Amino acid sequence: MTPKQLIFDLPSRTVLGRGDFFVSQSNTIALSLIEDWRNWPGGKHILSGPQGSGKTHLAHVWAELSSAKIISAHDLCRHENTALMQTNLIVEDVPDIGGNRAAQEQLFHLHNLFAAEQRFLLFTGRGAPRHWNIALPDLASRLHGARNAVLYEPDDLLFSALLAKLFADRQVYPAPDVIQFLVARLERSFAAAQHFVEKLDAAALREQRPMTRSFASKVLSADNGSEY
Repeated sequence: MTPKQLIFDLPSRTVLGRGDFFVSQSNTIALSLIEDWRNWPGGKHILSGPQGSGKTHLAHVWAELSSAKIISAHDLCRHENTALMQTNLIVEDVPDIGGNRAAQEQLFHLHNLFAAEQRFLLFTGRGAPRHWNIALPDLASRLHGARNAVLYEPDDLLFSALLAKLFADRQVYPAPDVIQFLVARLERSFAAAQHFVEKLDAAALREQRPMTRSFASKVLSADNGSEY
């Protein structure tokens, strides 16, 4: 008799270390530029890409390498620039301040202070910087002048690794045939992978079912049609 698989409702824990960043053709250039951070032109760099493409993970890799602080762009106005000048800095989701003049002005002054102090700045955001809707001309010109490393949608190898990592973050370890099944059928995007892993994990917990290929197929069929 096959023992019944036990599934526990354990909290998801996202792991963002360098050893957990899987390298493929989709991101190898971006990673190499992050690791070469001491040679960034002007001491600044941009990571861009679609939602869930690994920007935050790679930002954390650089934070560990350079002892940088991480802050969301929309939180800039909550901090004095002098408090942010103590170390290198990562400003995430810069497009979020597209309609916030005060935050744009603060980021512009922060950029100039970091340049004067020869500290390093990393910016992240979805899409190319020219589409970030930065209305402050001086800030826009400085962002456009920064080197931009693009993280692309995953290839087969990276998508397999991504699914395995998303499951592992939830302390779930499906068989390889489940991963292979999903790679062949899910929309090839990080956002789709995140959505389906959450949905499949929730369904398995709710029904107390092992995460088999047949169960994944059932949940996928429902996800493509009616609510599961």
